[in-house]
Amino acid sequence: MRNPGSRTARRSFDFGRTHVVRPKGKHQATIVWLHGLGDNGSSWSQLLESLPLPNIKWICPTAPTRPVAIFGGFPCTAWFDVGEFSEDGPDDWEGLDASAAHIANLLSTEPSDVKVGIGGFSMGAAMALYSATSCALGRYGNGNPYPINLRVVVGLSGWLPGSRGLRNKIEVSHEAARRAASLPILLTHGTCDDVVPYKFGEKSAHSLSIAGFRYLTFKTYEGIGHYTVPKEMDEVCNWLTARLGLEGSR
Repeated sequence: MRNPGSRTARRSFDFGRTHVVRPKGKHQATIVWLHGLGDNGSSWSQLLESLPLPNIKWICPTAPTRPVAIFGGFPCTAWFDVGEFSEDGPDDWEGLDASAAHIANLLSTEPSDVKVGIGGFSMGAAMALYSATSCALGRYGNGNPYPINLRVVVGLSGWLPGSRGLRNKIEVSHEAARRAASLPILLTHGTCDDVVPYKFGEKSAHSLSIAGFRYLTFKTYEGIGHYTVPKEMDEVCNWLTARLGLEGSR
């Protein structure tokens, strides 16, 4: 039952088209990759297809189109609603949970011997980190069980939604602390990011590590704005290859 104080009707979200990049070699891992605000799955699928990672299958979904507060209610593709890029703004738990469940669903049919993960850029990175915390806690924000055993999470130029109180939630559960400590996370951020300021990336990395995510790498890119550069994507490739134990990647 929903508590009487919450909005009565649960919004339904229509997700856009999902683009899939098939592995060119032996299928060892599947990663859902999430685009940023106003983008779609297609643009990232082209970049991911060009990476030297033949053993990874990429699933690139498209977020629902919805009114977004930061754009004055103008509709665009967004994984959840956001009013300001700061940890002080209210979190759109309903939107976060709906997207996290959609993403988990995309991974739920992968073969059991395939390692699964989530990555993303900007708002997609925020969504990937929210999924990481849901995986550690074993449940979404709404209390429903989180069904996927994530093996890697990658966040480029993003931030962590729901950072307040995360440490307390994880510390009270031995299982959650164990899962948090064993989940590898790679975060990268440019120091000249004018969309999601570098300090939010830095703060998110800090929030995750004090909450018990010990397997965390935070990479800083001097002079880089809100975009990815080849050096950063090389770093992602090397990190994924090592963490997922991929063969034949070089």
